[in-house]
Amino acid sequence: MSKPVLQIVIGSTRPGRVGLPVGEWILDEAVAHKGFEPELVDLAEVGLPLFDEPHHPRLRRYEHRHTREWSAAVDRADAFVFVIPEYNHGFNAAIKNALDYLHQEWQHKPVGFVSYGGVAAGTRALQMLKPVVASLKMVPVVEAVNIPFVRTFLDDEQRLRPNEVMTAASAAMLDELARLAVALRPLRDPDLAED
Repeated sequence: MSKPVLQIVIGSTRPGRVGLPVGEWILDEAVAHKGFEPELVDLAEVGLPLFDEPHHPRLRRYEHRHTREWSAAVDRADAFVFVIPEYNHGFNAAIKNALDYLHQEWQHKPVGFVSYGGVAAGTRALQMLKPVVASLKMVPVVEAVNIPFVRTFLDDEQRLRPNEVMTAASAAMLDELARLAVALRPLRDPDLAED
């Protein structure tokens, strides 16, 4: 059986964002984990406009090319890590917009979170996003990485230099994502379900 595809989605699109080095770090962790085929998905590059489809996403009647491409990308994944900032005590619009574009493509897939910010480490954004992903029938894992005062972990080359707590948290999250990606596979592919 092939390794699950893990998409690490960088949720911030703001110029000068910290999300890119955080996402690159968790990608390196996922490669070292060896339990996945990891991919980095940068919402700044995906470039979705504010949700602009005329039909409800559950119908999968997409009229725009950007939506069809986003649908194909998300469909390919078995699990996700959302790398999210905290804006004004909540999650940012780009990640919510990306989620709202689709429906069935998200279902029965586990999701982990790497949140970052100041003193709260992005945890308020993470907690607000959990009911959103649950409504899409995603399975949020309990294990997460929360990075407080994130800029203090960037070196002169703007690469994230994690501490032991962050590294241990990422390993625990990736282990759980790997387990759930395999366990939920029959729900995503009815041909794999037992009779």
